[in-house]
Amino acid sequence: MRRLAARGAAGDAGEAAAPAADRTDCARGRGRSPWRLIDLRAIWDTGVVLPAADWKGPSSGVAGRRLNKAEALSSVRKAQFERLEAARPRGPGSRERGPVLRMAGQQPPPWVLAALLLCLPSLGGAIEIPMDLSQPPTITKQSVKDHIVDPRDNILIECEAKGNPAPSFHWTRNSRFFNIAKDPRVSMRRRSGTLVIDFRSGGRPEEYEGEYQCFARNKFGTALSNRIRLQVSKSPLWPKENLDPVVVQEGAPLTLQCNPPPGLPSPVIFWMSSSMEPITQDKRVSQGHNGDLYFSNVMLPDMQTDYSCNARFHFTHTIQQKDAFTLKVLTNHPYNDSSLRNHPDMYSARGVAERTPSFMYPQGTASSQMVLRGMDLLLECIASGVPTPDIAWYKKGGDLPSDKAKFENFNKALRITNVSEEDSGEYFCLASNKMGSIRHTISVRVKAAPYWLDEPKNLILAPGEDGRLVCRASGNPKPTVQWMVNGEPLQSAPPNPNREVAGDTIIFRDTQISSRAVYQCNTSNEHGYLLANAFVSVLDVPPRMLSPRNQLIRVILYNRTRLDCPFFGSPIPTLRWFKNGQGSNLDGGNYHVYENGSLEIKMTRKEDQGIYTCVATNILGKAENQVHLEVKDPTRIYRMPEDQVAKRGTTVQLECRVKHDPSLKLTVSWLKDDEPLYVSNRMKKEDESLTIFGVAERDQGSYTCIASTELDQDLAKAYLTVLGRPDRPRDLELTDLAERSVRLTWIPGDDNNSPITDYVVQFEEDQFQPGVWHDHSKFPGSVNSAVLHLSPYVNYQFRVIAVNEVGSSHPSLPSERYRTSGAPPESNPADVKGEGTRKNNMEITWTPMNATSAFGPNLRYIVKWRRRETREAWSNVTVWGSRHVVGQTPVYVPYEIRVQAENDFGKGPEPDTVIGYSGEDLPSAPRRFRVRQPNLETIHLEWDHPEHPNGILTGYTLKYVAFNGTKVGKQIVENFSPNQTKFTMQRADPVSRYRFTLSARTQVGSGEAATEESPAPPNEAYTNNQADIATQGWFIGLMCAVALLVLILLIVCFIKRSRGGKYPVREKKDVPLGPEDPKEEDGSFDYSDEDNKPLQGSQTSLDGTIKQQESDDSLVDYGEGGEGQFNEDGSFIGQYTVKKDKEETEGNESSEATSPVNAIYSLA
Repeated sequence: MRRLAARGAAGDAGEAAAPAADRTDCARGRGRSPWRLIDLRAIWDTGVVLPAADWKGPSSGVAGRRLNKAEALSSVRKAQFERLEAARPRGPGSRERGPVLRMAGQQPPPWVLAALLLCLPSLGGAIEIPMDLSQPPTITKQSVKDHIVDPRDNILIECEAKGNPAPSFHWTRNSRFFNIAKDPRVSMRRRSGTLVIDFRSGGRPEEYEGEYQCFARNKFGTALSNRIRLQVSKSPLWPKENLDPVVVQEGAPLTLQCNPPPGLPSPVIFWMSSSMEPITQDKRVSQGHNGDLYFSNVMLPDMQTDYSCNARFHFTHTIQQKDAFTLKVLTNHPYNDSSLRNHPDMYSARGVAERTPSFMYPQGTASSQMVLRGMDLLLECIASGVPTPDIAWYKKGGDLPSDKAKFENFNKALRITNVSEEDSGEYFCLASNKMGSIRHTISVRVKAAPYWLDEPKNLILAPGEDGRLVCRASGNPKPTVQWMVNGEPLQSAPPNPNREVAGDTIIFRDTQISSRAVYQCNTSNEHGYLLANAFVSVLDVPPRMLSPRNQLIRVILYNRTRLDCPFFGSPIPTLRWFKNGQGSNLDGGNYHVYENGSLEIKMTRKEDQGIYTCVATNILGKAENQVHLEVKDPTRIYRMPEDQVAKRGTTVQLECRVKHDPSLKLTVSWLKDDEPLYVSNRMKKEDESLTIFGVAERDQGSYTCIASTELDQDLAKAYLTVLGRPDRPRDLELTDLAERSVRLTWIPGDDNNSPITDYVVQFEEDQFQPGVWHDHSKFPGSVNSAVLHLSPYVNYQFRVIAVNEVGSSHPSLPSERYRTSGAPPESNPADVKGEGTRKNNMEITWTPMNATSAFGPNLRYIVKWRRRETREAWSNVTVWGSRHVVGQTPVYVPYEIRVQAENDFGKGPEPDTVIGYSGEDLPSAPRRFRVRQPNLETIHLEWDHPEHPNGILTGYTLKYVAFNGTKVGKQIVENFSPNQTKFTMQRADPVSRYRFTLSARTQVGSGEAATEESPAPPNEAYTNNQADIATQGWFIGLMCAVALLVLILLIVCFIKRSRGGKYPVREKKDVPLGPEDPKEEDGSFDYSDEDNKPLQGSQTSLDGTIKQQESDDSLVDYGEGGEGQFNEDGSFIGQYTVKKDKEETEGNESSEATSPVNAIYSLA
């Protein structure tokens, strides 16, 4: 986890709503302090950027010394580093709490340094006079000195100025007055001096080229712009040329000159073919800074394309193409043999003589070059030689400036940026190859156009005060200084006894109102000039405040801050600060007042909140203003995101929990790689976390959580490492070419944070399976070169795949092809088979040999066959495919088969003999099909294999069906394995018979069937008769009637019993019922004799009823003797009816009343 504890306060003076923020006069307290900008966003890991404690503030413009940029920056950096140690976090992950800010040892970004350079000098910058006061003109905007315009647009030359009264403008062209009123195309913008030249009605822009200068004038003086050189952009056409083919010997150097037409500005040069394909450049072929294309040595492949120089012009956005060069390379090896191209000693293999290096540009052994200070220095050395030379750069008597030097164009160019005088001296380039080395020395002289050491600033004085204007510049050669006043040379101006010129300084003594004017300082040498305007204004003005009253400033706790009180007055007022109306002046201790009036609080505490009053006083009066200061708690990230390692496709969550002042609005945002994060639909941003779903390789990078309020911010950074599939290997190269091997070398791709474990080498050949890639071999991930064993007569092309824990890379780009020489086959085809597809043929098949086993052209197969064990001669045929059909063969006969490979280089080894069979037919019926029935429950079946199987038996099919007389059951099918010859089945019933059909099967189908029936059982006749009676209609009707009568009888008994009726039963003997009989008293009856014994063949149940006992052929008789037995035919109805009639008659004589069911009995 990387921690950036960036604490930004909203300005040293916090956040102030000051409309006067545009004003920049810090020396006089006018306008907004530049520290406000620094504190807002220049607070980096090193804490708040502030000046050193011993810095006494900027000059007021009258006394004291102004800090230049270097001094100001040095003071700020010193303060940073002094505070670094005290504020460093204590231990890993610790948070420094207390009065000092947290810091980390990282350098501030460039924009922080830029803010310092821009803002710090303004503490002593030009004095600003409020615009409601009279003042001379000041140029505020102007065009650049070298002003190049597009001829298709109107011309705009800018010049704007301010002053009171508002200035008027006029122009000179080529140092002569430019009368705008006489040219209808030229106009001047209202309230501005900007010139507009309109060509909509015609005219040529070139007519207006020249040197222009703007003059802004009011009654207090005249200000001048720079001399603006106006030029019209030019993009001339390329002259037509008839270029003959360039003939060059292979290995010789070559320069193709571009010579672009002169354009303004100079065009950008690049080389392409006539079909707009870019020319590949490397250390052998490259473009020089002058636009020419240099070949250190020409090779045969260079003639495969043509070469055209192109020029792109900036203003017109057009590209012009020169006629193309065509190369003709003379060579000792006209064929571009791939084996020679990849030979480790390619040049000697192609018959190219090796040469020591020589310089193509610059020529000779020494040259010189001049560069201006602040510009870029570009040194270039291009050398020829075989092999191609390497270039190295050195500086005599010292090292190259590592912070400014960089190598370009394959080390052929050295660029040093922002040149200074220290970069002058002797540089040399060294070109070397294995044949030798040479060097070229370049003497570098650094000159300088004028640059400011002390630029003159506006001077504001009260009547009677003294002052001075300083114009100090440097350059090489030393520049001259010329003073002007209101645009006129100082020598020709009216004499002024209060003014004295002393070289680069003008001294004013006892100034008066008449001394007001605008002075110009022009310093120049042969490389350029500088022009500066500075006015002298003499005013009598009482103090005034320039910022709104009662400003509210908020600042973060423990921050250093500044309270600004912009004011103006002449003479310069003195400024004092008071807090909460207290009488003592605030200065010293935790407070420090700068000369421009700003109050600095070195460490803001809660008790520093309150109302601060600033009072400005001069001899003409006083003015005051109040500032309200609020102290807020800092924003802190207390749970920071942590570094994580995730596999592709997983989910990652980065936490960022923040504590802040509740009165401030908190905003949490995220950066990825220091750029604003685009939250896609795979991401979920919440208040305290960022979740990434389905992590991909592009999600890898640093993630910065920024918790910010309008006053400060806190940063925390974490790095997400995504384990992804490796990048594809590249730059495959074949070396060490041999008949049966080659060395393959490659450059590994990025492992994407997961180490490469393996490399898979694949090959493709273009004869048998073009475009199909096969695995060749596998190597550990620690190697990038391997020897591959090859097969004869294969036109190989290789590619490499990298593998890590996450997955496999995309395949590399294929290598060049390499064909091995041929040889006879060393093996024969595999999987040789002989099988019949019909009953009278045999098809011989095999697996064809692939490209790596063919070993030569015209691969074919010699097929031989003969019947086994007949010793007949071999039949043979030559086949180019992978099958051959032998016809007119007997059914299912074994054959001996041989298949031998052959190519144009010879035959393969003697093949093995394989046994095959001709086609199969339907088998004959199984032999000795037998059916046995040992009992009425089971039936055993047995059989023998067919006498003529006519092939390989695949099984047996048994079909059987039950039948009984004319009735036939459902057919059942059973399938058996070819080895099974027995089957036992269980009978469904003991009376049915079974009919069995058994057949054998081959792959052709089922053959002839054998049929048998099970034997008849012993009582088959009786069973058949019983079966016939049971199917007669009269028998079915009789049984239904009997069932109905039994049902009626049971209903009657049930009803009678449920009503409680008493039916005394007596036998044929007239035996009266005695009173002692207990049955009489309760009215019950009993179906028994006088001995109270159960009837024959019956037993008495617990409830007195009669139950059937082991008889299925009769019903229980309710009388005596055998009168209740069935007849021979099973009929009992007659006897039962007679007996019931008699019993009912006897029962009626002794019953109390007639039963309501007697009618039913009568019917029965």
